[in-house]
Amino acid sequence: MEKPKHQHFAIFKPYGYLSQFVNNQTKRSNKKLLGELFNFPKNAMAIGRLDEPSEGLLLITTNGKVSEAVRSSKFEKEYYAQVDGIISNEAIELLKNGVEINTETGKYLTKKSEVFKLTETPKLPERAKKIRDERHGPTSWISITLTEGKFRQVRKMTATVGFPTLRLVRVRIGEISINKMQAGEVIEFNNLIE
Repeated sequence: MEKPKHQHFAIFKPYGYLSQFVNNQTKRSNKKLLGELFNFPKNAMAIGRLDEPSEGLLLITTNGKVSEAVRSSKFEKEYYAQVDGIISNEAIELLKNGVEINTETGKYLTKKSEVFKLTETPKLPERAKKIRDERHGPTSWISITLTEGKFRQVRKMTATVGFPTLRLVRVRIGEISINKMQAGEVIEFNNLIE
């Protein structure tokens, strides 16, 4: 008997969605779930998570081994973060070298990461909820590439150096990037990793 073929998807997770298919929380019954965007297979699982206000690339698979491999430190995850204020070179250097953040298990020093200021605003789909406008002060965009993924890590990192994140979009996991995907768009892949 032939083994069932695994299915793999890339989705542009919109703002305001949970990175799950079933809502197992009684207090938050009105939350939007990934299953509302596409008819995923019953045994589909999100590889990693993006918190509710975060957007961008989320990979989904029916293969647990693929999920484990992609979550490992071998796969880079790149984010574009819009931060409050014009980020300083000093703050970028701190982010590159690692900063101390709080995690569920206590204080944690983030690993060295690739960080640089974007010279222009990235072309991304408009967010469902408007971000404050220029009257509240200037903002800037950075690219930050991690090989780890603590809970709300990028947000905690930018806040630690004095530039809180206003908008966070994951744009790449390994070799897969969002390119011109629109919020809520789903693309099926034959394979996620070689």
